[in-house]
Amino acid sequence: MTQPRTLLALNWKMNKTPTEAREWARELASRYTRSAAELAVLAPAIDLPGLKELLPAGVDVGGQDVSAHAAGAYTGEISAAMLRDVHATYVIVGHSERREYHLETDAVVAAKARQAQAHGLTPIVCVGERLDVRERGEHVRFTLDQLRASTEGVQANLVVAYEPVWAIGTGRTATADDAEEMAAALRGALAGLYGPEAAALRVLYGGSVKPDNIAALCAQPNVNGALVGGASLQVDDVLALAHALS
Repeated sequence: MTQPRTLLALNWKMNKTPTEAREWARELASRYTRSAAELAVLAPAIDLPGLKELLPAGVDVGGQDVSAHAAGAYTGEISAAMLRDVHATYVIVGHSERREYHLETDAVVAAKARQAQAHGLTPIVCVGERLDVRERGEHVRFTLDQLRASTEGVQANLVVAYEPVWAIGTGRTATADDAEEMAAALRGALAGLYGPEAAALRVLYGGSVKPDNIAALCAQPNVNGALVGGASLQVDDVLALAHALS
């Protein structure tokens, strides 16, 4: 069976003004040659129109969050229709920072994923355990339970990102074996949820991904790419990441 194309999802988090984003896009466009991996820039919503205009063909854009509501009196929220209107392809839902700082539950994450799909976006559903859960040896059970609850009513056009909370922004990275253990478990759970359609779904690893470790992580049989934070902010690093996957 053909492996799904590797996805390099670049999560800028709360970085780059629209002016900085356009400068970044111009630099990437001047230096980028098509990679074996698909690239998607997941930027603050205010940056997306300028990015889409300037990024090279074949590089997608996406949001970092989306409302669970279609429209209405939800001040400060960004709807799936708004993201789609600026040509977003993907949107992150359930990132650990949203779960921790904004107290998002699995039910909220699933509602956001359903909204995304209803408007033609592909949700990148994030799951992963805290350090105390891993140290108790409960990481697989915890993460699979989180996946099932976070995909309630969600169709098979999604991406799953495994991001162990203890490895995000800490400089600590799960080993390639750690990533593969969880990716294989997640793929098994996806097969239970979606049947044969699960074979085409991508499972990413996220957590302190850098040019010097991405190749080993993505070489694992069940890891189909990476959700990259800090290393996505400099064009030099992004080109090195893409080159490592070529």
